[in-house]
Amino acid sequence: MAISVGDTLPEGQLIRIGNKGPEAVSISDLTKGRKVVFFAVPGAFTPTCHSAHVPSFIRTKSGFDVKGVDEIVCISVNDPFVMKAWGEATGAANAGISMLADADGSFTKAVGLDFTAPPAGLFGRSKRYALYADNGVVKTLHQEESPGTCEISGGEALLAAI
Repeated sequence: MAISVGDTLPEGQLIRIGNKGPEAVSISDLTKGRKVVFFAVPGAFTPTCHSAHVPSFIRTKSGFDVKGVDEIVCISVNDPFVMKAWGEATGAANAGISMLADADGSFTKAVGLDFTAPPAGLFGRSKRYALYADNGVVKTLHQEESPGTCEISGGEALLAAI
């Protein structure tokens, strides 16, 4: 069952590349007493994710700051090295967006937003969504019907909704 508004985000571990290599980031530590925007994509460097979804949050970062959002996190079922490289390639890292890996897809499965699309070569990936959580509780959730579109899950749409 997919997560919905009013639910508390499940505990999970995401991974980032820090100064000393890969490091785990717990969802509870990330969200405790904080306002956090999460947006998830089917895959780093994939067309819609690279040319639409990440850029929409780069464009709207200052608007989220004004609304008191403490952090914007991009999640993908990729390894942390790919997420680091993708953050650098898109400018997301320089914009202050955290690029975190859900390497084994466990968080994506825990929120019930995983999918598989063999014709596209996508296995165990995340549906495209964006959510706003306050102290770990989902306040706003926008999920795309198709992984190839980025309309209601883009930065502008989520910013307007919070």
